[in-house]
Amino acid sequence: MPHIKLADKTARATERRRLRNSVTKSRMKTAIVKTGKLIVAGNMELAGKETVKAISDIDKAVSKGVIHRNKGARLKSQLTRELNQAMSKGKGG
Repeated sequence: MPHIKLADKTARATERRRLRNSVTKSRMKTAIVKTGKLIVAGNMELAGKETVKAISDIDKAVSKGVIHRNKGARLKSQLTRELNQAMSKGKGG
């Protein structure tokens, strides 16, 4: 338990931020997993739409400072690459 008022206030603010960040991060992770499942299932039309939603969620997390911009760029790149590879396999094979 903090002995100083400011330390107590900082602890409360940190907890509020942590909760807010966890909501954003959870939403982002859920969208990414959902996209991956659709890609594996071979449902490319829905996977494309879900990828757009996931990229939007990633961008929101980056803009709010929940994740670093380089991590956001990496996640978007990985998602897009997975989708493109799955789509090219579907056309070619």
